[in-house]
Amino acid sequence: MTADCGRTSDAVVPGTEEPDPKGPTSASACGVSPLPVRALHREAERARGWLESGVWRPDAADAEAAARVLARLTAPLPRRGAAWARARAVDRDRRLQRIWRSAVHHLDAGAVSPPAAALLAAVARAYVPWYGTPNPPPAAAAPRYPVPSGSAAPEGAAAHGAATHDAADRPEAPPTDAGEALLPGLTDVFTALAAPAGTGSRHPAAVPWRTRYAGRFRHYGRPARHVWTADTFRCPGCSNADGPWTVVCDWRRVTLGCPCGVTTDRHGLTFSEFFLVLPDA
Repeated sequence: MTADCGRTSDAVVPGTEEPDPKGPTSASACGVSPLPVRALHREAERARGWLESGVWRPDAADAEAAARVLARLTAPLPRRGAAWARARAVDRDRRLQRIWRSAVHHLDAGAVSPPAAALLAAVARAYVPWYGTPNPPPAAAAPRYPVPSGSAAPEGAAAHGAATHDAADRPEAPPTDAGEALLPGLTDVFTALAAPAGTGSRHPAAVPWRTRYAGRFRHYGRPARHVWTADTFRCPGCSNADGPWTVVCDWRRVTLGCPCGVTTDRHGLTFSEFFLVLPDA
């Protein structure tokens, strides 16, 4: 059977089974990696179960963040005539990009509970192909998150100029169908999370994670509009920048362990700067 490159059947909507790891999917057959949704599937199922059982009664900060993301998830596309097909393609990607930006904003603000942070991080991971599409960051020092092959956006000054072009003009674009396939399942989860919790609020214990990462962590600052700064974290003991790091996260803080034996949480990095560069697991 020939793969249908207009659709990505391996997109995992929260609440459905994960794709069969055996054999190629339609996305891989078309040369585009599937969306990184393993963490999203896990965190959405946890959130759904906790909310339904009453183990998680969101506080005001969780509900507010969920409502903001929900507004992005359910935002209607502008009405376009038949002659606006290319503009509509940009509208579709822009909606997904706004979901990514909203998730990252509330994740890094540090006001939500650990389970809400884990869910927002997983949403941001899934939609990372849209961090620069259709509007790339207009500076070379802006974040450079890993995105599936075939969906990398241009960088630097050229990226700023590319923001004026339609996504349809680019030979390599994010798998928009797969991104939109996640919307109904995510809408259900965030609708429940944004609903009034009644009396009192509580959240389940954090589900910490521990992993190893060989590579650099970068902290990005934005002191002014269109101005970005980027700093590489180095071990305060030996100045190592490449690890391999032992990363431990409880969704309140992240600690980094260096091979030299130094462990620190004074790195200045945000949750997204960690989570979006780690392998999807």
